[in-house]
Amino acid sequence: MAIFLYILSNNIVPVFIIIGLGFILGKKLDLNLSTLSKLNFYLFVPGFVFFYLYSTSLSWATLKILGFALVYMVINDLLARIMAKIRHYDLGMTNAFKNSIMFNNSGNIGVSLITLVFSSATYAVGGQTPYLNQAIAVQVIIFMCISITMNTIGFYNAGRARKNIRDSLSLIFTMPSIYVVLIALLLKYFTLDITDTPLWPAVGYIKDGLVPVALLSLGVQLSKTEFDFKNVDVNIAVITRLIVGPALAYIGIYLFGFTGVVAQTIFIAYSTPTAVNAALIAVEYDNYQNFAAQEVMMSTIYSAITLTLVIYLARILFPI
Repeated sequence: MAIFLYILSNNIVPVFIIIGLGFILGKKLDLNLSTLSKLNFYLFVPGFVFFYLYSTSLSWATLKILGFALVYMVINDLLARIMAKIRHYDLGMTNAFKNSIMFNNSGNIGVSLITLVFSSATYAVGGQTPYLNQAIAVQVIIFMCISITMNTIGFYNAGRARKNIRDSLSLIFTMPSIYVVLIALLLKYFTLDITDTPLWPAVGYIKDGLVPVALLSLGVQLSKTEFDFKNVDVNIAVITRLIVGPALAYIGIYLFGFTGVVAQTIFIAYSTPTAVNAALIAVEYDNYQNFAAQEVMMSTIYSAITLTLVIYLARILFPI
């Protein structure tokens, strides 16, 4: 019991404190959620992706993790389609459901959680944190994959409910994340060093703003949402994300042959609740935004229990 309480208080509660502050501020100050969502999509997410893509060494191990991430997303897409067919969802609800299943919170909660877990005393050796950098590198790769696909496929899914295929595809090219990926890769390919320029610390400041602003945005979104804890569709999505999701991740980790820190990080990363941006995308394109916000909220609340269990299991299933 002691280790569960330790994980809960040191890894989970800090995240919920920031979300709670956003909830209070949203109630008291009536903050503009659309403005916050645009700050995330057009500034903080691109800054985060650029910083870590530019500074992360790409290798065959990186490609293997990317391969896992893409396979995992495709499987979840197929699973969501099957469940939507069974539930007789219309196109808009089907795509909102797909976004809630396909895109987990690897950024706002995932990055914070992995940092807290692998910098904790449990993983310390001689007062140092030898596994932290490796865990963050894996988490960043996962986050970049989810971020890029969410800011392309996720926007396509949301826009598809109200637009034709051509217009929905055009939404992808309005997202800056797709361009910062190209810029970062070109800079790496031509070995152009920008770390000694004023641009680099500016990008670093922007990168550091992603987690707090995104968590605060979730809190604000939740302050404006009416909740129905008996909503069957929401509960199905939550169960799929928090229970089926980790089970699929475990199978994938075994098939891809990941071990140790990498396996633990992947297992934890894919056990996080639905991405905050899934709700913000729904708001941006008015596509079942109440369902999306409720699903993000419910999965986030229940993840306080499931993530505590997952972090505990990760140490047992994938020893270092």
